[in-house]
Amino acid sequence: MIAALLACYPVLLVAALWPAPVVFGAVAAISYAVEYVAPRAGRPLPELLAKVHLGTTLRFAVRETLALLLVARTAGPDSPWFVALAAGVLAIHGVRAAHTGLAMRLRQMLSRMPVTTRNLDVSALRIPRMPPWPLRSSASLPFLYLDALPVLGAVFGAVPATLGAGLAIVAGAAGALAMIPYVRRAVPLTDKARVMEVIGEQVEKYRPEVVLYFSGATQAAYQARMWLPTLERIDRRAIVILRERGMAAHLEDTTLPMLCIPSSADLMSFRALSRAKLCFYVANVGRNVHMLRIPTLRSVFLNHGDSDKEASFNPFSRVYDEVWVAGPAGRDRYRRAKVGVRDENIHEVGRPQLEGISTEGPGLPYRTVLYAPTWEGWNDDLFHTSLITMGPRIVRALLDHRPVVRVVYKPHPLTGHRDKSALRAHRKIVSMIEAAELAKSKARHPSRAEGDTPRIRHLIVTGDEPTLYDCFNESDLLISDISSVVTDFLASEKPYAVTNVAGLSERAFHERYPSTEAGALIGPDLSGLADFLAGEDTLARARIKLRNHLLGPEYPDAMTRFNAAIERVFAGS
Repeated sequence: MIAALLACYPVLLVAALWPAPVVFGAVAAISYAVEYVAPRAGRPLPELLAKVHLGTTLRFAVRETLALLLVARTAGPDSPWFVALAAGVLAIHGVRAAHTGLAMRLRQMLSRMPVTTRNLDVSALRIPRMPPWPLRSSASLPFLYLDALPVLGAVFGAVPATLGAGLAIVAGAAGALAMIPYVRRAVPLTDKARVMEVIGEQVEKYRPEVVLYFSGATQAAYQARMWLPTLERIDRRAIVILRERGMAAHLEDTTLPMLCIPSSADLMSFRALSRAKLCFYVANVGRNVHMLRIPTLRSVFLNHGDSDKEASFNPFSRVYDEVWVAGPAGRDRYRRAKVGVRDENIHEVGRPQLEGISTEGPGLPYRTVLYAPTWEGWNDDLFHTSLITMGPRIVRALLDHRPVVRVVYKPHPLTGHRDKSALRAHRKIVSMIEAAELAKSKARHPSRAEGDTPRIRHLIVTGDEPTLYDCFNESDLLISDISSVVTDFLASEKPYAVTNVAGLSERAFHERYPSTEAGALIGPDLSGLADFLAGEDTLARARIKLRNHLLGPEYPDAMTRFNAAIERVFAGS
């Protein structure tokens, strides 16, 4: 698309100089279409061209200049219509600039609100409705397309082009004027004291007792998302505190009130949380320190999953009053690591999120294999992903396996965040699965009865739906890396295999990563994969025993134990 767009401009130049108005109009229309379609088709057109100083505004300005050149060649540069057209084209950019200023002002006022909320009644603030997208775009891109009126009008002569410019100016000015009421209604939101007062009153009215605190990249939103349904079910009133603007949009629908407080000073001085006694943390990030400084809150590290990864026994965990783990295995990790977390501060509460995981397979006439590799980690010490070195080969082996199996591929949300080779491997896997789907649709055998061969639809999961636990329920087998995916999958009691990326001996691997003891081991050369897919399941009892060690006892259930742990904190406060 970039080549097609760039090729339009030399043709426009020649058509303007020739002059050839019809050719100019056809090519100009094509260039507008490419400008409009490319970003919506997922093409990184604007970003790539901006890097070589061919940004959006410049491209539109060049097209306008060539339209002026066409009118100069057809009507003459001395024509009053040519002069009027030139002034009109400049005026179009003038009204766009006015709109941009208003849109940026509105966005600035809204982004400077000290607190934003969800599921709280803040009607007293009279937050204005946002204007329609064409108006609220701070880049004013829709206003640029108004120049199509004079540019395409130039095909028919100087007068239509000038009239088109006039119409564009009127439309642009109307859009800019329509922004003024929105900006005026947003002015009260810049009163920080008033905003804090209103929101504080609503939080005090709700009387939160438990806080879930989260800060991080939007790709890591799953870390908080997994705990929301659990906190909806506890016997205490819970509230969610976020730090990054817009993060709430990346969390699933919940009945829990949410606050986003970007400023550390505003957070630490927010008195409306005085009734809360307990604060949960799901990730070790630098911004946790701002909440940890509130002395009335007992801090508990929940983590976002129990696993044999170093993140599950991070030395940073000793800053919390308590560390809650799923089962005895979590306690053992901290004991072995000797990172300063006292044993009496570790409490086993289970994994309430796993209650909906079925021990039954999907019941299809073929088996479904879930391949869920972890990401590359923040550094090489945390590098456990099979995606880069083994991923495409694993998926190829699954696609070629006989009897056929269904492949569900769900990569970690942070895949490629640090190492772009992981992203390349991911894209290769996606291409392989899509190619397999395409080949199946083409390779129909008319002579074969429709019911003889089941139609298998492989699945690539890169969004929030279906969830990881939904994928568990759709699968018969799991292939994963060292991660909490393995621990959680044990709730299903189904067979699983773990990749041995480092090529350790089987004994050393199981000693270092106890969560793999009841699963098959896949070596760097894919040794063990064929046996795992074709072999007899001899580890069923071992999985049940390991499940209890990793996730805690089956009775009482995890939700009961989690609630009891919360009540213990309140009883001791």
